[in-house]
Order: sequence, then C-alpha cells, then structure tokens
Amino acid sequence: MTDKQTSPAVSVTLESGPAGTGSIDDFELFYARRALDRFRARLGRQGLLDLLAADIEEGNAFLRECARTSDGEFNAGTTVLQARGMTSAEFLAWMDAAFAGEDERPLLAAHPEHYAMGTDHIGARVVENIGPHVCSFYMGGWGTAAMAWAEDADELLPESEYPRKMSSNLFLEDGTVVGRALIQFGDTAEGFTANLTVYFPTSCPKGVLDHHLRHYAVEFRNWIVAAAEARA
Repeated sequence: MTDKQTSPAVSVTLESGPAGTGSIDDFELFYARRALDRFRARLGRQGLLDLLAADIEEGNAFLRECARTSDGEFNAGTTVLQARGMTSAEFLAWMDAAFAGEDERPLLAAHPEHYAMGTDHIGARVVENIGPHVCSFYMGGWGTAAMAWAEDADELLPESEYPRKMSSNLFLEDGTVVGRALIQFGDTAEGFTANLTVYFPTSCPKGVLDHHLRHYAVEFRNWIVAAAEARA
C-alpha cells in the first residue's frame, strides 16, 4: 500500500436501499472502526506491542537517526481546528481525565494508528505512527528548563487570545528528543480554536510532517467529539 491516491475510472453512487442517512464512505468508516476496535480488544495492549515490536524498533531507529543528523534543529507545522458547541476548558478537562484514567480506549479510538497510550515508569507513553513509521515515544517536560524553547517559539500565540497552552518534548526511552509539540486553545463566541503545532527534526522527510498534520486533524476532531458526547 502506498500513500499515492488516484481517481478511479468509474464512479458509484448509492441510489436506494439502506435506511437512514450516510454515504457508502460513511458505512465503510463505521465498519472499519468496528473491526479495528475488535482487533484491539482481542489483542490487548501487550499483544499489540508484541505484534509491533519489530516495527517500533525500526521506527525509533529512524527518529533517532533524524535527531542525530539534525543537530537539534526542527521544522514546524500547524493544524488549526475550529470547534463549536463547547469551550476549551470543557474539552481540556475531558482530555486530562482521559489521559489520567486507566482505560486507554477513548484515546486509542481517536485514530486508527493509535496503538498504546498511557503512563509507565518513564512518563506518558504514546505508540503511534509518525509518518509511515510506528514509533514509541514519551511526552513531557512541562514547566522544566528543557521546555525553554516554547517561550521563544515563532508559533507562540498571544496569551490574551490563547490562554490555554501545552508544550512538550517528544523523546525516546533513551532520552533522545525526537520532536516537540505546542498546542494552544482560545475560546470563541461559538466554541474554541485549537492551534496544534508539531516539530520534527529537519532531516525528517517533509512527508512525515505533512502526515502528522493530518494525524492531528483526525485525532483531535475525534477527541473533541468524544468529549462532547461524554458531556451530553
């Protein structure tokens, strides 16, 4: 399977049959999510990690080499989402509870390429795709000297408009910093704006950054929807 997408030579439209609304793409997405949830549940957290062990080793080696050859320099990209119907404080309260809880399923469900999310003896661990690579990394460093970069980041937005900010280093188990994240939230009259910035080493192929901006869009959209559903 490649990342290249081509337009089909034929088109198919749904004329009648299924009850309710939705396109064929909607139906496929529902069934894909249901199948993925079943496999995650059957394999369990450790089963998934065992299954992906070789992929993780290869992915982490890729990130480690990118960090080495970039000599501490990063490229940034930002995804901006507009949410309506809830405040940023309501959403972030849900996120805090989700990350602090023992059930990682709400976090995993937000993206097909989420494999593990939780806290271990090192910190907040994330196992997910970085571009085409399955990687296992940690997030942390809030409020420490290691986070001084965030105070001078070009992507830092005015406190008056985006008062809720979270910044983090992304690092491997051996401590190698392989990325950064700066997410900023500001309320609007109808809801809130999420400004989601990720940084990867400059020697990473551009496609890796592009893919993660899409990854952000998918996972945060789904987390926001989940937060709204939990509040209802």
